[in-house]
Amino acid sequence: MTPKKIILLRHGQTDYNLRGIVQGSGVDSSLNETGRKQSVDFYSAYRHHGFDQVYTSALKRTHETVQTFIDDGLPWQVLKDLNEISWGKHEGEPITPEEDRYYQWMLKQWQRGDTDHKIDGGESPDEVALRLKSAINIIQSSSHQNILVCMHGRAMRVLLCLLLNYPIRCMDLFEHQNACVYELQFTGTMFHILKHNEVSHLKSLASLGFHLSKSLSVSERDLACLPDRQG
Repeated sequence: MTPKKIILLRHGQTDYNLRGIVQGSGVDSSLNETGRKQSVDFYSAYRHHGFDQVYTSALKRTHETVQTFIDDGLPWQVLKDLNEISWGKHEGEPITPEEDRYYQWMLKQWQRGDTDHKIDGGESPDEVALRLKSAINIIQSSSHQNILVCMHGRAMRVLLCLLLNYPIRCMDLFEHQNACVYELQFTGTMFHILKHNEVSHLKSLASLGFHLSKSLSVSERDLACLPDRQG
Protein backbone atom coordinates (compact mmCIF):
# COMPACT_ATOMS: atom_id res chain seq x y z
CA MET A 1 0.00 0.00 0.00
CA THR A 2 1.03 3.61 -0.58
CA PRO A 3 2.83 5.30 2.35
CA LYS A 4 0.76 8.14 3.82
CA LYS A 5 0.64 10.89 6.38
CA ILE A 6 -2.72 11.18 8.08
CA ILE A 7 -3.96 14.00 10.28
CA LEU A 8 -6.79 12.84 12.55
CA LEU A 9 -8.75 15.89 13.70
CA ARG A 10 -11.52 15.85 16.26
CA HIS A 11 -14.34 18.24 15.38
CA GLY A 12 -14.58 21.65 17.02
CA GLN A 13 -16.68 22.40 20.08
CA THR A 14 -20.48 22.34 20.06
CA ASP A 15 -22.85 23.58 22.74
CA TYR A 16 -23.41 19.95 23.73
CA ASN A 17 -19.65 19.56 24.32
CA LEU A 18 -19.66 22.75 26.36
CA ARG A 19 -22.48 21.44 28.54
CA GLY A 20 -20.97 17.94 28.87
CA ILE A 21 -23.86 16.22 27.07
CA VAL A 22 -23.13 13.24 24.84
CA GLN A 23 -24.14 13.69 21.20
CA GLY A 24 -23.24 10.35 19.68
CA SER A 25 -24.30 9.71 16.11
CA GLY A 26 -27.93 10.66 16.70
CA VAL A 27 -27.45 14.37 17.53
CA ASP A 28 -26.34 16.30 14.44
CA SER A 29 -25.26 19.56 16.07
CA SER A 30 -23.36 22.54 14.67
CA LEU A 31 -20.22 24.16 16.01
CA ASN A 32 -20.61 26.95 18.54
CA GLU A 33 -18.55 30.16 18.54
CA THR A 34 -15.59 28.45 20.21
CA GLY A 35 -15.77 25.59 17.72
CA ARG A 36 -15.73 28.03 14.81
CA LYS A 37 -12.63 29.71 16.24
CA GLN A 38 -11.00 26.29 16.60
CA SER A 39 -11.77 25.61 12.95
CA VAL A 40 -10.15 28.90 11.91
CA ASP A 41 -7.09 28.17 14.04
CA PHE A 42 -6.66 24.72 12.55
CA TYR A 43 -6.96 26.08 9.04
CA SER A 44 -4.41 28.81 9.76
CA ALA A 45 -1.92 26.25 11.09
CA TYR A 46 -2.46 23.55 8.44
CA ARG A 47 -3.51 25.40 5.27
CA HIS A 48 -0.08 24.78 3.70
CA HIS A 49 0.18 21.18 4.88
CA GLY A 50 -0.44 19.91 1.36
CA PHE A 51 -3.52 17.77 2.00
CA ASP A 52 -4.70 15.92 -1.10
CA GLN A 53 -7.90 14.44 0.39
CA VAL A 54 -10.27 15.09 3.28
CA TYR A 55 -12.62 12.53 4.80
CA THR A 56 -15.34 13.39 7.30
CA SER A 57 -18.15 11.57 9.02
CA ALA A 58 -21.72 12.16 7.91
CA LEU A 59 -22.32 14.56 10.82
CA LYS A 60 -22.19 18.28 10.12
CA ARG A 61 -19.94 19.21 13.04
CA THR A 62 -17.10 17.49 11.17
CA HIS A 63 -18.02 19.19 7.89
CA GLU A 64 -18.06 22.61 9.53
CA THR A 65 -14.68 22.03 11.18
CA VAL A 66 -12.93 21.54 7.81
CA GLN A 67 -15.28 23.63 5.66
CA THR A 68 -12.58 26.13 4.70
CA PHE A 69 -10.44 23.34 3.21
CA ILE A 70 -13.48 22.11 1.28
CA ASP A 71 -14.16 25.65 0.05
CA ASP A 72 -10.55 25.77 -1.16
CA GLY A 73 -11.33 22.84 -3.45
CA LEU A 74 -9.77 20.01 -1.45
CA PRO A 75 -11.36 16.71 -2.57
CA TRP A 76 -13.87 15.65 0.08
CA GLN A 77 -15.54 12.33 0.78
CA VAL A 78 -18.13 11.62 3.48
CA LEU A 79 -17.67 8.23 5.16
CA LYS A 80 -20.65 7.42 7.37
CA ASP A 81 -18.57 4.69 9.00
CA LEU A 82 -16.53 7.47 10.67
CA ASN A 83 -19.62 8.56 12.65
CA GLU A 84 -19.46 8.77 16.42
CA ILE A 85 -20.55 5.82 18.55
CA SER A 86 -24.30 5.69 19.09
CA TRP A 87 -25.12 6.39 22.73
CA GLY A 88 -28.69 5.23 22.11
CA LYS A 89 -31.36 6.63 24.40
CA HIS A 90 -28.73 8.65 26.30
CA GLU A 91 -27.95 10.96 23.37
CA GLY A 92 -28.75 14.60 23.97
CA GLU A 93 -29.90 13.98 27.54
CA PRO A 94 -28.76 16.20 30.43
CA ILE A 95 -26.19 14.58 32.70
CA THR A 96 -27.92 13.55 35.90
CA PRO A 97 -26.12 11.71 38.72
CA GLU A 98 -27.82 8.53 37.51
CA GLU A 99 -26.67 9.11 33.91
CA ASP A 100 -23.12 9.78 35.09
CA ARG A 101 -23.07 6.57 37.15
CA TYR A 102 -24.25 4.61 34.12
CA TYR A 103 -21.59 6.22 31.92
CA GLN A 104 -18.79 5.47 34.40
CA TRP A 105 -20.03 1.90 34.83
CA MET A 106 -20.06 1.40 31.04
CA LEU A 107 -16.50 2.70 30.72
CA LYS A 108 -15.35 0.21 33.36
CA GLN A 109 -16.97 -2.66 31.46
CA TRP A 110 -15.11 -1.65 28.31
CA GLN A 111 -11.80 -1.13 30.13
CA ARG A 112 -11.98 -4.64 31.60
CA GLY A 113 -12.34 -6.01 28.07
CA ASP A 114 -16.12 -6.32 27.69
CA THR A 115 -16.07 -4.23 24.50
CA ASP A 116 -19.03 -6.14 23.09
CA HIS A 117 -21.13 -4.57 25.86
CA LYS A 118 -23.71 -2.40 24.13
CA ILE A 119 -25.10 0.93 25.33
CA ASP A 120 -28.87 0.88 25.87
CA GLY A 121 -30.31 1.39 22.41
CA GLY A 122 -26.86 2.16 21.00
CA GLU A 123 -23.61 0.53 19.90
CA SER A 124 -20.78 -1.38 21.48
CA PRO A 125 -17.14 -0.46 20.79
CA ASP A 126 -16.80 -3.74 18.88
CA GLU A 127 -19.62 -2.68 16.56
CA VAL A 128 -17.97 0.69 16.03
CA ALA A 129 -14.68 -1.07 15.27
CA LEU A 130 -16.37 -3.27 12.69
CA ARG A 131 -17.70 -0.33 10.68
CA LEU A 132 -14.50 1.67 11.12
CA LYS A 133 -12.60 -1.15 9.40
CA SER A 134 -14.55 -0.34 6.23
CA ALA A 135 -13.44 3.30 6.44
CA ILE A 136 -9.84 2.23 7.07
CA ASN A 137 -9.90 0.06 3.95
CA ILE A 138 -11.06 3.01 1.84
CA ILE A 139 -8.41 5.33 3.26
CA GLN A 140 -5.55 2.83 3.08
CA SER A 141 -6.35 1.71 -0.45
CA SER A 142 -6.56 5.24 -1.84
CA SER A 143 -3.69 6.75 -3.84
CA HIS A 144 -3.72 9.87 -1.63
CA GLN A 145 -0.63 10.43 0.48
CA ASN A 146 -1.45 13.43 2.68
CA ILE A 147 -4.85 12.90 4.20
CA LEU A 148 -7.05 14.88 6.61
CA VAL A 149 -9.68 12.93 8.55
CA CYS A 150 -12.18 14.81 10.73
CA MET A 151 -14.20 12.69 13.12
CA HIS A 152 -15.34 12.21 16.73
CA GLY A 153 -13.80 11.51 20.12
CA ARG A 154 -14.94 7.99 21.01
CA ALA A 155 -14.78 6.77 17.41
CA MET A 156 -11.30 8.27 17.11
CA ARG A 157 -10.18 6.30 20.15
CA VAL A 158 -11.42 3.06 18.61
CA LEU A 159 -9.84 3.95 15.25
CA LEU A 160 -6.45 4.55 16.86
CA CYS A 161 -6.61 1.15 18.55
CA LEU A 162 -7.28 -0.47 15.18
CA LEU A 163 -4.52 1.43 13.37
CA LEU A 164 -1.91 0.84 16.08
CA ASN A 165 -2.93 -2.75 16.85
CA TYR A 166 -4.04 -2.09 20.42
CA PRO A 167 -6.94 -4.06 21.92
CA ILE A 168 -10.13 -2.00 21.91
CA ARG A 169 -10.24 -2.08 25.73
CA CYS A 170 -7.23 0.28 25.68
CA MET A 171 -9.04 3.03 23.76
CA ASP A 172 -9.09 5.44 26.71
CA LEU A 173 -5.29 5.72 26.45
CA PHE A 174 -5.91 8.07 23.53
CA GLU A 175 -6.89 11.35 25.14
CA HIS A 176 -8.61 14.01 23.11
CA GLN A 177 -10.23 17.42 23.22
CA ASN A 178 -12.11 19.45 20.68
CA ALA A 179 -10.04 20.23 17.57
CA CYS A 180 -7.06 18.19 18.77
CA VAL A 181 -4.75 16.49 16.26
CA TYR A 182 -3.22 13.06 16.04
CA GLU A 183 -0.63 12.86 13.27
CA LEU A 184 0.10 9.38 11.93
CA GLN A 185 2.70 8.04 9.52
CA PHE A 186 1.74 4.96 7.50
CA THR A 187 4.80 3.18 6.11
CA GLY A 188 2.80 0.96 3.80
CA THR A 189 2.63 -1.82 6.38
CA MET A 190 2.16 -0.17 9.79
CA PHE A 191 1.19 3.10 11.52
CA HIS A 192 3.25 5.28 13.88
CA ILE A 193 2.04 8.26 15.97
CA LEU A 194 3.96 11.47 15.34
CA LYS A 195 1.66 13.82 17.31
CA HIS A 196 -0.61 12.93 20.23
CA ASN A 197 -3.60 15.08 21.25
CA GLU A 198 -1.82 18.11 19.77
CA VAL A 199 -3.52 21.46 20.43
CA SER A 200 -0.74 24.02 19.97
CA HIS A 201 -2.48 25.30 16.82
CA LEU A 202 -5.41 26.65 18.88
CA LYS A 203 -3.72 30.01 19.38
CA SER A 204 -6.78 32.27 19.48
CA LEU A 205 -8.22 30.26 22.37
CA ALA A 206 -4.93 30.32 24.27
CA SER A 207 -5.06 34.11 24.13
CA LEU A 208 -8.50 33.94 25.75
CA GLY A 209 -7.15 31.96 28.68
CA PHE A 210 -7.99 28.41 27.59
CA HIS A 211 -5.57 25.83 29.01
CA LEU A 212 -4.06 24.00 26.04
CA SER A 213 -2.10 21.08 27.39
CA LYS A 214 -1.50 17.55 26.25
CA SER A 215 -0.13 14.56 28.08
CA LEU A 216 1.18 11.14 27.22
CA SER A 217 1.99 9.34 30.43
CA VAL A 218 2.49 5.65 31.10
CA SER A 219 0.32 4.24 33.85
CA GLU A 220 -0.28 0.71 35.11
CA ARG A 221 -3.29 0.52 32.83
CA ASP A 222 -1.14 1.64 29.86
CA LEU A 223 1.42 -1.08 30.58
CA ALA A 224 -1.34 -3.66 30.84
CA CYS A 225 -2.32 -2.85 27.26
CA LEU A 226 1.17 -3.01 25.75
CA PRO A 227 1.75 -6.80 25.62
CA ASP A 228 -1.32 -7.26 23.41
CA ARG A 229 -0.02 -4.90 20.74
CA GLN A 230 1.66 -7.76 18.93
CA GLY A 231 -1.60 -9.72 18.72
